[in-house]
Order: sequence, then structure tokens, then C-alpha cells
Amino acid sequence: MSSVQITKDTYLQWYEQMLLMRKFEEKAGQLYGQQKIRGFCHLYIGQEAVIAGAMSVLTKDDSMITAYRDHAHAIAKGIPANAVMAELYGKSTGCSKGKGGSMHMFSKEHRFFGGHGIVGGQIPLGAGIAFAEKYNGTTNVNVCYMGDGAVRQGALNETFNMAMLWKLPVVFICENNGYAMGTSVSRTTNMADIYKLGLGFDMPCAPVDGMDPIAVHKAMDEAVQRARRGEGPAFLEMRTYRYKGHSMSDPAKYRTKEEVESYKAKDPIEEIKKAIKTKKYADEVWFEQIDKKIKDIVEESVRFSEESPYPDPSELYNDVYIQNDYPYVRD
Repeated sequence: MSSVQITKDTYLQWYEQMLLMRKFEEKAGQLYGQQKIRGFCHLYIGQEAVIAGAMSVLTKDDSMITAYRDHAHAIAKGIPANAVMAELYGKSTGCSKGKGGSMHMFSKEHRFFGGHGIVGGQIPLGAGIAFAEKYNGTTNVNVCYMGDGAVRQGALNETFNMAMLWKLPVVFICENNGYAMGTSVSRTTNMADIYKLGLGFDMPCAPVDGMDPIAVHKAMDEAVQRARRGEGPAFLEMRTYRYKGHSMSDPAKYRTKEEVESYKAKDPIEEIKKAIKTKKYADEVWFEQIDKKIKDIVEESVRFSEESPYPDPSELYNDVYIQNDYPYVRD
């Protein structure tokens, strides 16, 4: 499998995609403050390059699974902003019919399999999806995201062992934003280099600058192409940063203003904007058009959600059990 080259279009797509993630999340935070969105809400502001750099490598048939900080992942995978916002509102037009909310986005059509509220629960599921792809003889790859706190779960070790044993087409990504809720990585482990967890399984692993979509793209390209060739999984530690607290209820007082500002100084959206201007890939008119396009998409998602109905009470009993399409094999 040949690598995916970075072109002018790649830079332009990165900017537009990351800007949509950022503006959508900023609006979600605002709406949460207005109590339009209830329950838990974990924003992705600051980490956009991790997804953008991956999406420029993946195909629409590749699948993705992640934890509960999942709005941006869902949007990047192609779920319309209307459906994601409606899900935050708990409306029937949401991508999970208003039943999942912020933490449980899902779309079979877009090959996005969650949004999982159980810490680390998605790790074995990602390997299971990859197993299905190998069993069915496809060249599709699953990308399984997790946080720096989730890597402490025992299920990771069991999953890594089987993924390597069976050479499953899965790329495990730790989005290391430095804090598991409010606890820094340095307080939870003797080995701060999280990527080294892969060494115990002879799994290809590496640290990646998660604030730079170029670095993410290159690391993902190598890992994804390797998986497509049937050579098995990889584990990438994306070193990134969230500008907001763990969730909307977290004031993030465990961090200094200087620390936050040091990461904002290398904001991925601004860095790509500078690169586009330096390379003369676009002018100010293009940026203005994209900014307006993104603003309109976000505003339309709010209007759509406000006007959408809540699920009928009878929906409470639907989708609890799903009948298997395959008949049971009996002796």
C-alpha cells in the first residue's frame, strides 16, 4: 500500500476541518452554560490536530471508536453537525436518536462506533472490529482512541496481546493531554512515556506531536499502511493538550495559566493557517469564506436541534435488544 501524500488540498482540508471542530465545541460549551445541553459534556478544544492528521490518511470505509470526548471524532468521520448537535440536545434527530447524548455518539453508516462512557471499554471493542475486518478479508483499518488514564486499564494489556498475536488491522492511539480528569500523568505512572507500553508486546510504537497535523499524518500513514498490509497493529502516543477542563464541571484549577498559554502559543489551527499563507495556498478571501461557512454550519446545527422533537416515550423500549442477522448453528 502506497503512502498518502500531503498536498495543498490536505492543508486546506485540515484548516476547515479543525475550525469546524473548534467552533462546534465552543458553541457546545456556550449552550451547556445556557442549560440547553444537559448531563456530561467533554470538550475537545485544543486537540483537533490529532483527528485532522488521521483523517487525511483514512478512507471512508475505515472505522473509528473512541471514549467519551467524542463530538469532534464524530464530525470528522462524516456525521453531520446537525445530527451531532441534536444528540447533545437529546433530540430524536440525533445520531443516537437522542438516547446517547454527549458521550455516546454512534453511526453505523459513517463507520463510527462510539463514544463510550466506560473508561477503556472501547479498547477491546476496537480490536474486535479489526478482527471482523480481517475475518471478512477487507483492507479496512480500525482506529481506536483512548485517553492517558484509560491505558491503566487491564483490558489494554489483554487486547494488545491478542492484537499482536492475530496481527489485527488496528491502530491504537493514546490522546495524552497530560491529565486523567484532574490527575497529571506524572502522578499516575512511573513511566511517563506512555507509548513504551507497546514494547512489552513487540508492538510498533512511537510518540507523536499531537499539536501538529503534519506529524500526526506521517505517523498515522506509516501505521495505517502497515495494518492494511496485514502486518498488525501499532500504538501511537499523541502528545496533545486540552484548553478546557476535563468536563464542563471542571474548573481546571490544577493547571497554571502559564502552562495553558504555552500550548495555546502553538495552536494547531493557527499554525496551519500560517503555513497556508506562507505557501500561498489561499488568500484572505478564502479564509473569510471558510470562516463564514463554518459559522453557518454551527448556527444551522443549533437551529435544527432547537426545532427537533424529543424522542417519543415509547422509544425507551426500542434498541434495547437487537436480533442477530445470523442464525444460530446447532448440532
